[in-house]
Amino acid sequence: MERIILASASPRRHQLLSWAEIPYDVLVRETEENFPPTLPVADVPVYIARNKAIAVQQELTHTPVVLAADTVVVLGNEIIGKPKSREEAIQTLQKLSGCTHRVITGVVMRKGEKEITFSDITEVNFHPLTLSQITFYVDHYQPYDKAGAYAIQEWIGVVGIKSVNGDFYNVMGLPVSRVVQLLSEFSS
Repeated sequence: MERIILASASPRRHQLLSWAEIPYDVLVRETEENFPPTLPVADVPVYIARNKAIAVQQELTHTPVVLAADTVVVLGNEIIGKPKSREEAIQTLQKLSGCTHRVITGVVMRKGEKEITFSDITEVNFHPLTLSQITFYVDHYQPYDKAGAYAIQEWIGVVGIKSVNGDFYNVMGLPVSRVVQLLSEFSS
């Protein structure tokens, strides 16, 4: 497989690509994670991922495949972002406690003018969590760089998640099996 450019600093996305044995280099450019307020919630992560991919693509002198992704957590119709503080992380997990939410990852792959986009949705159902469980997790794992204030592969996922309907790896930040399947379209 040809080497790709990953437009993400996410350690979880790096881990998933490594597990899939996809050769990649990382190139990240700062982009705003803003989106039009009228954009449907399900389209937000693709919109943000596209901006990341285009920003990186503009820096390149050659045309490898650029892979970008963005993950959002949605409760009802509210996008729950990354917490900015301990208090916000605790409040976020209290909202998710005992509820089912959606994790939507938008993926954009670009090579020259060719582009493939998709989003993957996974439903995650949390057990009711106690305040002591939530504060233990926040204080020990400091999930400030994670949408929804949690990582499924950490302690809170092991003890707090009742069920997952969809791609587990999507919740980690990249539906990697679908990415692998679609990468072949660039080599044909």
